[in-house]
Amino acid sequence: MKFDRLRRREVLALLSGTVASFSPTSTLAQQQLPVIGILSSRSRATDALLLAVIRQGLNDTGFVEGRNVSIEYRWAEGNYGRLAELAADLVRRKVAVIVTIGGDTAALAAKAATATLPVVFTVATDPVRSGLVSNLQRPGGNLTGSSGFQTEIEPKRLGLLRELRPDATTIGVLVNPNEPYIDVQISNIRSAAASIGREIAILNASTIAEIDAAFATLRQKRIDALFVAIDAFFFDRATQIVVLAARHGLTALYFRREFVAVGGLMSYGTNADEGYRVLGVYAGRILKGEKPGDLPIQLPTKFELVINMSTARALALDVPPTLLARADEVIE
Repeated sequence: MKFDRLRRREVLALLSGTVASFSPTSTLAQQQLPVIGILSSRSRATDALLLAVIRQGLNDTGFVEGRNVSIEYRWAEGNYGRLAELAADLVRRKVAVIVTIGGDTAALAAKAATATLPVVFTVATDPVRSGLVSNLQRPGGNLTGSSGFQTEIEPKRLGLLRELRPDATTIGVLVNPNEPYIDVQISNIRSAAASIGREIAILNASTIAEIDAAFATLRQKRIDALFVAIDAFFFDRATQIVVLAARHGLTALYFRREFVAVGGLMSYGTNADEGYRVLGVYAGRILKGEKPGDLPIQLPTKFELVINMSTARALALDVPPTLLARADEVIE
């Protein structure tokens, strides 16, 4: 009898807890939270700091994750072929807004997956030329976001590399052949190289092993200068690329400050925080009722030159004083 009484108390306690944890009020509150889907061509670890910037943008519009908005995350881990299904999954889940990060690949996957759900993107290219929107000021349709227009500054980036290594007659260019507009990027780089009297050697890499192989080729060809083309997968593999460049004694130019922060030599590109904060702000404004087609594409206000002097000394490289004077940041 005592055992039966104990069992009844346990069952009643369990039922009481179940009712409390699954009460209609708490369940309804969870269901009413708007959901933002974040689609990235990169990985959770790589995107951690940038996600914090997106959340800050959301906070600035009154939305806090877990309090009055929920976020679903989808990472392709550098496998661009997965993006279509990941985007389709977010559409099936009927999220309120899709936010894409990691370049054109993620943005194009979201555009292909839905013509109705709002999409906020950040890309490095011209979103009009890539077909994402019809107009920068009035995008129209269901997409908006920010663009770094980084592929438009290839002549500037190559000029900086020549200034740093005027003796390098051939420049190795690391590209990902799976990048949607890599042909346009290579064409821009070829034209820029020809204008400064330099030859280029294209090195394709879309996997970890192919990155290793590309650096082995650079060594075999005795190429001393490396230009890393803009690509989300390369950003995801920043540490690997920087370590290989140091191991082979290469003068390397990157497209994002984060490469230089982990030991890369020099970078020239946009401020990531500027573009990523827009994603959070625009997502919040859309949740409040604004239409993506009415929100203008945000453009960078400045490009940053960052130099790592510790790496330069390790390479026994003399950085011209004129270059140092123009640097926005010098890492010692």
